[in-house]
Amino acid sequence: MDETEFWELIDAAREAAEGDPEEQADVLVDRLLQLDPDLVLDFARHFEARYNRAYRWDLWGAAWVLLDGASDDAFDFFRCWLIGQGREVYEGALHDPDSLAELLEDFDEEIDGDGEDLGYAADEAYEQLTGTVAPDLGIAPAPAEPEGLPVDFENERALAARFPRLWDRFRE
Repeated sequence: MDETEFWELIDAAREAAEGDPEEQADVLVDRLLQLDPDLVLDFARHFEARYNRAYRWDLWGAAWVLLDGASDDAFDFFRCWLIGQGREVYEGALHDPDSLAELLEDFDEEIDGDGEDLGYAADEAYEQLTGTVAPDLGIAPAPAEPEGLPVDFENERALAARFPRLWDRFRE
């Protein structure tokens, strides 16, 4: 599976689920079940690589603004959700996390921002297909600490200065 096929699966599942992250995960599992187990592992590698790549302080700060706070777990689930938004939103957020203010058409913090189930979709599909737990994917784990300069989450003035467009749209 190449990168284009990965993103096509993500997009098709999101569209079928009409943007609901939990439903998107269910649709994604159903679509992965139509694939060969090796392709499911390829999908998992693509997902995990993007998940690890998004382990950055600036993205955590953006999540903090969007979600009005984001614990370690909430940031993990946010990264899964971000991947679920598709290539344009994901890459745009990595390029400039504050651009999420323009990239997200709407954001409901009750359902958006939490893609925990998306993070398990490939594992679930693989286990259903093979009856076994997915093997190690053979990719490097995320670093122990997020990449980049730490963000002071408790300093609203600093958050507003670092993410002015997100702050204006989602916090004021």
